[in-house]
Amino acid sequence: MGGGAEREGILRSVHRNMFLQKLLVFFSTQIAKVLGNIYIRKYYHLWLAFLVTFGPLLQFYANPKAIFAKKNNYFNIYFVYSGWGWTCSFLGGFIFLLAYLSTRRILTALRHLSRLLVGTLIWFASTETFFFIENITGSCIHPVSEGLLLNNITNKRECLKEGHQWNGYDISGHTFLLIYCSFVIVEELHVFYFYLQRGKPAGVPLHLIFLLNCILLCLWNIMLLITVVYFHQYSEKIVGAAIATVCWHFTYNIWYRTRWSPGRPGHRLFTKVTFMCKRN
Repeated sequence: MGGGAEREGILRSVHRNMFLQKLLVFFSTQIAKVLGNIYIRKYYHLWLAFLVTFGPLLQFYANPKAIFAKKNNYFNIYFVYSGWGWTCSFLGGFIFLLAYLSTRRILTALRHLSRLLVGTLIWFASTETFFFIENITGSCIHPVSEGLLLNNITNKRECLKEGHQWNGYDISGHTFLLIYCSFVIVEELHVFYFYLQRGKPAGVPLHLIFLLNCILLCLWNIMLLITVVYFHQYSEKIVGAAIATVCWHFTYNIWYRTRWSPGRPGHRLFTKVTFMCKRN
Protein backbone atom coordinates (compact mmCIF):
# COMPACT_ATOMS: atom_id res chain seq x y z
CA MET A 1 0.00 0.00 0.00
CA GLY A 2 2.72 2.41 0.99
CA GLY A 3 4.76 1.59 -2.12
CA GLY A 4 1.76 2.18 -4.39
CA ALA A 5 1.05 5.57 -2.84
CA GLU A 6 4.72 6.51 -3.20
CA ARG A 7 4.74 5.54 -6.88
CA GLU A 8 1.54 7.48 -7.45
CA GLY A 9 3.11 10.53 -5.81
CA ILE A 10 6.18 10.21 -8.00
CA LEU A 11 4.03 9.93 -11.14
CA ARG A 12 2.07 13.04 -10.15
CA SER A 13 5.32 14.90 -9.60
CA VAL A 14 6.65 13.78 -12.99
CA HIS A 15 3.44 14.83 -14.76
CA ARG A 16 3.48 18.18 -12.98
CA ASN A 17 7.10 18.79 -14.01
CA MET A 18 6.36 17.82 -17.60
CA PHE A 19 3.40 20.21 -17.65
CA LEU A 20 5.54 23.06 -16.30
CA GLN A 21 8.26 22.32 -18.85
CA LYS A 22 5.74 22.35 -21.71
CA LEU A 23 4.31 25.61 -20.38
CA LEU A 24 7.80 27.12 -20.20
CA VAL A 25 8.64 26.01 -23.74
CA PHE A 26 5.30 27.29 -25.07
CA PHE A 27 5.63 30.77 -23.56
CA SER A 28 9.29 31.19 -24.48
CA THR A 29 8.60 30.04 -28.05
CA GLN A 30 5.73 32.50 -28.47
CA ILE A 31 7.81 35.37 -27.09
CA ALA A 32 10.69 34.34 -29.36
CA LYS A 33 8.37 34.73 -32.36
CA VAL A 34 7.49 38.25 -31.23
CA LEU A 35 11.11 39.31 -30.65
CA GLY A 36 12.15 37.64 -33.89
CA ASN A 37 9.75 39.84 -35.83
CA ILE A 38 11.78 42.37 -37.80
CA TYR A 39 9.26 45.17 -37.20
CA ILE A 40 9.37 44.71 -33.43
CA ARG A 41 13.15 44.88 -33.51
CA LYS A 42 13.30 47.68 -36.05
CA TYR A 43 10.91 50.03 -34.28
CA TYR A 44 11.58 49.18 -30.66
CA HIS A 45 13.76 52.28 -30.38
CA LEU A 46 10.73 54.40 -31.34
CA TRP A 47 8.85 52.99 -28.36
CA LEU A 48 11.69 53.94 -26.02
CA ALA A 49 11.93 57.39 -27.63
CA PHE A 50 8.19 57.87 -27.08
CA LEU A 51 8.56 56.75 -23.46
CA VAL A 52 11.35 59.24 -22.73
CA THR A 53 9.80 62.10 -24.69
CA PHE A 54 6.22 61.93 -23.41
CA GLY A 55 6.59 59.88 -20.22
CA PRO A 56 7.53 62.96 -18.14
CA LEU A 57 4.03 64.34 -18.77
CA LEU A 58 2.73 61.73 -16.35
CA GLN A 59 4.44 63.55 -13.48
CA PHE A 60 1.46 65.89 -13.35
CA TYR A 61 -0.73 62.92 -12.45
CA ALA A 62 1.75 60.88 -10.41
CA ASN A 63 1.75 60.82 -6.63
CA PRO A 64 4.95 62.57 -5.45
CA LYS A 65 4.78 60.62 -2.17
CA ALA A 66 4.66 57.23 -3.87
CA ILE A 67 7.35 54.71 -2.98
CA PHE A 68 8.80 54.90 -6.49
CA ALA A 69 9.32 58.65 -6.12
CA LYS A 70 12.08 57.94 -3.61
CA LYS A 71 15.56 57.24 -4.96
CA ASN A 72 16.18 54.63 -2.27
CA ASN A 73 13.18 52.48 -3.24
CA TYR A 74 13.73 48.73 -3.38
CA PHE A 75 13.89 48.40 -7.17
CA ASN A 76 16.33 51.29 -7.56
CA ILE A 77 18.71 49.95 -4.95
CA TYR A 78 18.64 46.25 -5.82
CA PHE A 79 18.03 46.37 -9.58
CA VAL A 80 18.64 49.70 -11.34
CA TYR A 81 21.84 50.59 -9.47
CA SER A 82 23.19 47.19 -10.53
CA GLY A 83 21.36 47.16 -13.85
CA TRP A 84 24.33 46.33 -16.03
CA GLY A 85 25.38 43.55 -13.66
CA TRP A 86 21.91 41.96 -13.85
CA THR A 87 21.92 42.31 -17.63
CA CYS A 88 25.35 40.73 -18.00
CA SER A 89 24.46 37.85 -15.68
CA PHE A 90 21.20 36.88 -17.38
CA LEU A 91 22.14 37.78 -20.93
CA GLY A 92 25.63 36.30 -20.63
CA GLY A 93 24.17 32.92 -19.75
CA PHE A 94 21.82 33.06 -22.72
CA ILE A 95 24.47 34.17 -25.22
CA PHE A 96 26.95 31.53 -24.12
CA LEU A 97 24.41 28.68 -24.11
CA LEU A 98 22.97 29.64 -27.48
CA ALA A 99 26.37 29.96 -29.18
CA TYR A 100 27.84 26.83 -27.63
CA LEU A 101 24.82 24.60 -28.26
CA SER A 102 24.71 25.83 -31.84
CA THR A 103 28.38 25.29 -32.69
CA ARG A 104 29.89 23.24 -29.83
CA ARG A 105 32.84 25.63 -29.96
CA ILE A 106 33.97 27.41 -26.81
CA LEU A 107 35.90 30.08 -28.71
CA THR A 108 32.87 30.96 -30.81
CA ALA A 109 30.75 31.24 -27.67
CA LEU A 110 33.37 33.45 -26.02
CA ARG A 111 33.56 35.65 -29.10
CA HIS A 112 29.83 36.28 -28.95
CA LEU A 113 30.08 36.79 -25.21
CA SER A 114 32.68 39.52 -25.79
CA ARG A 115 29.90 41.85 -26.94
CA LEU A 116 29.02 42.20 -23.25
CA LEU A 117 32.64 43.19 -22.57
CA VAL A 118 32.26 45.94 -25.15
CA GLY A 119 29.02 46.97 -23.47
CA THR A 120 30.77 47.08 -20.11
CA LEU A 121 33.43 49.42 -21.48
CA ILE A 122 30.73 51.64 -22.98
CA TRP A 123 28.81 51.71 -19.70
CA PHE A 124 31.93 52.55 -17.69
CA ALA A 125 33.15 55.24 -20.10
CA SER A 126 29.70 56.83 -20.32
CA THR A 127 29.11 57.00 -16.58
CA GLU A 128 32.56 58.45 -15.99
CA THR A 129 31.90 61.05 -18.70
CA PHE A 130 28.56 61.94 -17.12
CA PHE A 131 30.24 62.43 -13.76
CA PHE A 132 32.97 64.57 -15.35
CA ILE A 133 30.41 66.81 -17.05
CA GLU A 134 28.44 67.22 -13.84
CA ASN A 135 31.66 68.03 -11.99
CA ILE A 136 32.88 70.75 -14.37
CA THR A 137 29.45 72.37 -14.81
CA GLY A 138 28.46 72.40 -11.16
CA SER A 139 29.00 74.35 -7.99
CA CYS A 140 28.73 73.59 -4.29
CA ILE A 141 25.73 75.02 -2.48
CA HIS A 142 25.09 75.29 1.24
CA PRO A 143 22.12 73.02 2.08
CA VAL A 144 20.56 75.40 4.61
CA SER A 145 21.20 78.77 3.00
CA GLU A 146 19.95 77.83 -0.46
CA GLY A 147 21.74 79.78 -3.16
CA LEU A 148 24.87 80.39 -1.08
CA LEU A 149 27.79 79.28 -3.23
CA LEU A 150 30.84 77.74 -1.57
CA ASN A 151 33.52 78.76 -4.04
CA ASN A 152 36.29 77.12 -2.03
CA ILE A 153 34.87 73.67 -2.89
CA THR A 154 35.15 72.81 -6.60
CA ASN A 155 34.71 69.03 -6.52
CA LYS A 156 31.43 67.12 -6.23
CA ARG A 157 32.84 64.34 -4.04
CA GLU A 158 34.34 66.84 -1.62
CA CYS A 159 31.14 68.87 -1.61
CA LEU A 160 28.95 65.89 -0.75
CA LYS A 161 31.48 64.68 1.80
CA GLU A 162 31.11 67.99 3.63
CA GLY A 163 27.33 67.55 3.69
CA HIS A 164 26.58 70.19 1.04
CA GLN A 165 24.69 69.99 -2.27
CA TRP A 166 26.24 69.92 -5.72
CA ASN A 167 24.34 71.69 -8.48
CA GLY A 168 25.54 70.64 -11.94
CA TYR A 169 24.27 69.28 -15.25
CA ASP A 170 23.48 65.70 -14.26
CA ILE A 171 22.92 63.62 -17.41
CA SER A 172 20.54 60.83 -16.43
CA GLY A 173 22.72 57.78 -16.01
CA HIS A 174 19.67 55.67 -15.18
CA THR A 175 17.93 56.65 -18.41
CA PHE A 176 21.10 55.84 -20.35
CA LEU A 177 21.58 52.50 -18.61
CA LEU A 178 17.99 51.29 -18.86
CA ILE A 179 17.69 52.19 -22.54
CA TYR A 180 21.07 50.73 -23.44
CA CYS A 181 20.32 47.50 -21.54
CA SER A 182 16.95 47.23 -23.25
CA PHE A 183 18.47 47.70 -26.70
CA VAL A 184 21.15 45.10 -26.03
CA ILE A 185 18.69 42.54 -24.65
CA VAL A 186 16.36 42.86 -27.64
CA GLU A 187 19.26 42.57 -30.10
CA GLU A 188 20.63 39.47 -28.41
CA LEU A 189 17.32 37.68 -27.77
CA HIS A 190 15.85 37.98 -31.24
CA VAL A 191 18.15 35.26 -32.65
CA PHE A 192 16.45 32.64 -30.46
CA TYR A 193 13.56 32.50 -32.94
CA PHE A 194 15.90 31.58 -35.80
CA TYR A 195 17.73 29.16 -33.54
CA LEU A 196 14.46 27.29 -32.91
CA GLN A 197 13.56 27.41 -36.59
CA ARG A 198 16.75 25.52 -37.45
CA GLY A 199 15.85 22.76 -34.98
CA LYS A 200 18.88 23.40 -32.79
CA PRO A 201 18.97 21.75 -29.33
CA ALA A 202 16.91 23.84 -26.91
CA GLY A 203 16.41 22.23 -23.54
CA VAL A 204 14.78 23.64 -20.43
CA PRO A 205 17.85 25.65 -19.29
CA LEU A 206 18.00 27.63 -22.56
CA HIS A 207 14.25 28.27 -22.60
CA LEU A 208 14.38 29.30 -18.94
CA ILE A 209 17.27 31.74 -19.30
CA PHE A 210 15.57 33.22 -22.36
CA LEU A 211 12.36 33.77 -20.39
CA LEU A 212 14.28 35.31 -17.48
CA ASN A 213 15.84 37.79 -19.89
CA CYS A 214 12.38 38.67 -21.19
CA ILE A 215 11.21 39.34 -17.62
CA LEU A 216 14.28 41.51 -17.06
CA LEU A 217 13.51 43.43 -20.25
CA CYS A 218 9.98 44.14 -18.99
CA LEU A 219 11.40 45.29 -15.65
CA TRP A 220 13.81 47.70 -17.36
CA ASN A 221 10.96 49.22 -19.36
CA ILE A 222 8.89 49.70 -16.20
CA MET A 223 11.83 51.22 -14.33
CA LEU A 224 12.53 53.51 -17.30
CA LEU A 225 8.98 54.85 -17.10
CA ILE A 226 9.39 55.43 -13.35
CA THR A 227 12.72 57.18 -13.94
CA VAL A 228 11.40 59.58 -16.59
CA VAL A 229 8.37 60.41 -14.42
CA TYR A 230 10.08 61.03 -11.08
CA PHE A 231 13.78 61.80 -11.58
CA HIS A 232 16.07 64.27 -13.40
CA GLN A 233 15.35 67.27 -15.55
CA TYR A 234 13.77 66.76 -18.97
CA SER A 235 16.88 67.64 -21.00
CA GLU A 236 19.05 65.39 -18.81
CA LYS A 237 16.84 62.42 -19.66
CA ILE A 238 16.75 63.25 -23.37
CA VAL A 239 20.54 63.52 -23.52
CA GLY A 240 20.99 60.23 -21.63
CA ALA A 241 18.57 58.49 -24.00
CA ALA A 242 20.28 59.97 -27.07
CA ILE A 243 23.73 58.80 -25.96
CA ALA A 244 22.40 55.28 -25.28
CA THR A 245 20.84 55.19 -28.75
CA VAL A 246 24.07 56.33 -30.40
CA CYS A 247 26.10 53.69 -28.52
CA TRP A 248 23.65 50.95 -29.56
CA HIS A 249 23.56 52.11 -33.19
CA PHE A 250 27.33 52.40 -33.49
CA THR A 251 27.98 48.92 -32.08
CA TYR A 252 25.13 46.73 -33.36
CA ASN A 253 24.33 48.50 -36.62
CA ILE A 254 27.80 49.61 -37.71
CA TRP A 255 30.82 48.12 -35.94
CA TYR A 256 29.45 44.59 -35.37
CA ARG A 257 28.84 44.30 -39.12
CA THR A 258 32.53 44.67 -39.82
CA ARG A 259 35.13 41.92 -39.95
CA TRP A 260 37.16 43.17 -37.00
CA SER A 261 34.46 42.94 -34.35
CA PRO A 262 32.80 40.35 -32.09
CA GLY A 263 30.16 39.97 -34.81
CA ARG A 264 26.42 40.48 -34.69
CA PRO A 265 24.11 38.16 -32.72
CA GLY A 266 23.70 34.97 -34.71
CA HIS A 267 26.82 35.51 -36.79
CA ARG A 268 28.10 32.11 -38.00
CA LEU A 269 25.68 30.25 -35.75
CA PHE A 270 23.21 29.41 -38.50
CA THR A 271 23.30 28.70 -42.22
CA LYS A 272 23.96 31.51 -44.62
CA VAL A 273 20.37 31.51 -45.82
CA THR A 274 18.95 31.80 -42.32
CA PHE A 275 21.34 34.58 -41.36
CA MET A 276 20.46 36.57 -44.47
CA CYS A 277 16.78 36.21 -43.68
CA LYS A 278 17.46 37.55 -40.22
CA ARG A 279 19.12 40.70 -41.57
CA ASN A 280 16.42 41.54 -44.12
